[in-house]
Parts: sequence; C-alpha cells; structure tokens
Amino acid sequence: MAIHLLVDFGSTYTKLTAVDLDKEEIIGTSKAMTTVKTDVLDGFDLALEKLKNANPEMTEITGVSACSSAAGGLKMAAIGLVEELTVEAAKRACLGAGALVNHVYSHHLSRKEIKELKQADIDIILLAGGTDGGNKECILHNAKRLRDAKLNVPIIVAGNKDAQDEIEELFEGSDTEFYIVDNVMPKLKQLDVKEAKEVIRQIFITKIIEAKGIKKAEEKTGEIIMPTPEAVLQAAELLAKGYEDEDGFGELIIIDIGGATTDVHTIGEGFPKRSEVIFKGLQEPFAKRTVEGDLGMRYSANAMLNLMTPYEFKQYYAYDIDMKEGTKKRHDNVDYLPDTAEEKAFDEALAKICCDVSMSRHVGHVEVVYTPLGNMYYQTGKDLTDVKYVIGTGGVLINNEDAKDILKEVNKKSNKKLELRPEDPEYLIDRMYILSAMGLLGQKYPKLALKLMKRHLV
Repeated sequence: MAIHLLVDFGSTYTKLTAVDLDKEEIIGTSKAMTTVKTDVLDGFDLALEKLKNANPEMTEITGVSACSSAAGGLKMAAIGLVEELTVEAAKRACLGAGALVNHVYSHHLSRKEIKELKQADIDIILLAGGTDGGNKECILHNAKRLRDAKLNVPIIVAGNKDAQDEIEELFEGSDTEFYIVDNVMPKLKQLDVKEAKEVIRQIFITKIIEAKGIKKAEEKTGEIIMPTPEAVLQAAELLAKGYEDEDGFGELIIIDIGGATTDVHTIGEGFPKRSEVIFKGLQEPFAKRTVEGDLGMRYSANAMLNLMTPYEFKQYYAYDIDMKEGTKKRHDNVDYLPDTAEEKAFDEALAKICCDVSMSRHVGHVEVVYTPLGNMYYQTGKDLTDVKYVIGTGGVLINNEDAKDILKEVNKKSNKKLELRPEDPEYLIDRMYILSAMGLLGQKYPKLALKLMKRHLV
C-alpha cells in the first residue's frame, strides 16, 4: 500500500489527507489545532495519531507533501507606478503566489510610507513600476528609498527592464537581499507574473518557513512546497483544465470563507461575451485570486459593522440578536461554535454577506458610456456569466446543511445589474476540505488529484 500524506499547516487547524496511490482513493482526513506558538509538530502529531487510529491499515507512509498558511501566512507589500496598472499588476503577482497583500503603494514612496513599511509585519516587498522602455525615474527613486531604509526583508524587483542595471548597482553595495525578475507589466495592460510568482514561492520555501518556526516540520513532512492559497489555486486550475484524457470542469469559481478572510479564485479567460462590449483596463489572469481581509467569520467579524447598517443586515437575518453584539462575540471568541438556531442563522447571515460582497469585488462589470453616436459598453474585469460551477469551501460551508443557499449569493442580481456574475451555475461543496491537498498532490500526480476532486466535490 503506497500512502501519500498531504499536510496543510493552517492558521487555525493543521489538516491531513491520506491518499492510497495504488487504489486511487482518499483513505481518510483529520485535523488538530495548529500549535505554531509552541511546536508546530505537536498539532501535526495529534492529527496524525487521529488519522492512524481511524485507519489502522495506514502502517507506512511512502510520501509527504505540505503547504502552510500558519503564523499569519505569507504577507507582502506591492509597490508600483500607476495604481490601476503597475501597482495592480504587482498586487496580482503577490495574490497569485498565495500571499496576503497588506500594503499597496503607488508613485514615489514618501517618508511616511517608508516608516509604515518599517513598522509593518511583512515578509517580502515586490517593487514594480513602468513598462519596458517607459518611466524608470519612479522605480529608481523607490529602490533608493528601500535600500536606505534597511528594512531587512527580501525585495523582488519586477519593473521596467531599462532600470534593472541601475537598481542592481544600487542594491549590490548594501545589505539588502534582492532578486531581479521579469517586469510584471512589460507592455501597457499586459501581465507577465510567472517569474515573480516563482521567486516568491522560493523565498517562502527557503526563508519564511524557517523564520516562522515551521521549518522544523520538514523533518517529518518533507519540504513545505507552497503557501496554502497557492495550493488551492493550483487545484482550481487543474480541475478547470483537466489533464490528458481526464476532462476538467471548464471555467469555475472557488469561494473560501474563512475566519479572517474570504478568498475568491476564478479560472477562465473572462473575455467579453457580447460583440458590442469593449474590454478596458489591465489584462485579467486566467487563474485569478482575490483576498478580502474585512470579510471573515471570526477575526474580521467586527468589520461587518462598516459594511452595512443593522437595517441592511436584517435582509440576511430574521432574529433579534443585535448585529454589534453578535459580531463582537465572534471577534472576541474565534473558536466559538453556534449552538442555537438563532446563532446558527447569524453565522449563515455573515457567510452570505462574505459571499456576496467578495463576489462584487472580484467579478467584472460593464460600464455604459453615452456618446453622440449612441451607447458604448466597456467591460472592466472578468465576465463570469457563463461559469458553470461554483465551489464552496471553508468551515461555515462545509458544516452547513444549507450551504447551497449561502453560495447562491454568488449570482445575486438585485442592485447589481451591471456586474458580470454567473447566471446559472451548479453549486459544489468541498465537504472533505481537500482542495489544498489536491493542489499539493497535483504537483506529482495530477491525473489522480483531478479524479479525486471530481469524485469528492459534492
């Protein structure tokens, strides 16, 4: 029996999935609280003991792959020239590599912004700016500011190639750890984030895992090969595209509603579907991820108070629990599990808001411009109207019998007529919490990972 163990060191739980490679089936899953504050292996050992007790035939593990978002995950700052262009390109490179983008800056960095970066809890800085052959004064200014600040975090330079030699000379005489990669926006509105994403992953593997005390887990798990969000995105892309003679699902959406954030992943080109619509703005990545840090079930629950009034909240919730009281309880007790119908309904209301608002921010929209020649239609972002599958994951969806009702917020149309949301999708739930595991498995056994996802998404 060849058993491959897949490990996800999450911010709250360490999750294990065991796959029998010979029988091509998932033997079992287990989880335990992540113990990054003491020894991360304590939580891993407990989860492994649970898994072995439930599956005594697991006598020998032949391979292990792991991902991690423990200790806050991978946190980055993105810096560029124009907010809608190179800054957005840098941000998408970070998000596509599985990072949280906590700080975003455009144009020339100021003293105040450098001070913010010094005080920020970040792991990597991505410095972009200018198309190839375009403006290089701004990126050179920002590179000097970052060098002089002595921030003690790696800096990835992914801007105008005409400035790269000068930036290399700037950093070579300093203690700054730097990497120079292809421009994330070599031509106007054109993305090229592949090399930047690969370097982010390598820094994550070699330095950040060690700095956060998770490196010791490699003694038992083998190399931690990527951040958890990237593993989910890899699984999504495999499920959409298919592999060899195993068909995929085509364009799809994955929504992960967590305690601190809501992540949305979409796989598809997202080009305009109607001939009269003209695409506007930055090129959209085929595999796109957005992270909403103010949309979460526990850590970010209080942020709901800034999103809507108690009156608006009542559209989602029919009981008498005060909105402020309910969100505070969840924020102050992140391990809280609802035990009454009213409290469960409150959680469902929060989940619906996370689903609806995150989709609004992720999806493309059409803008109508009135001209003397008639109406012109411009699309910004992805057109997801033809997406056939919406897949939900995260505790509130996995453990909810009415998960489909929550996911239906994805194609909610009221007051959102110009948003290009899915029109008639099928809804699937990742009941076994295997998407990140299948993203890991897909690195070595893509066809098996695809088969297991198709079998276990319900």
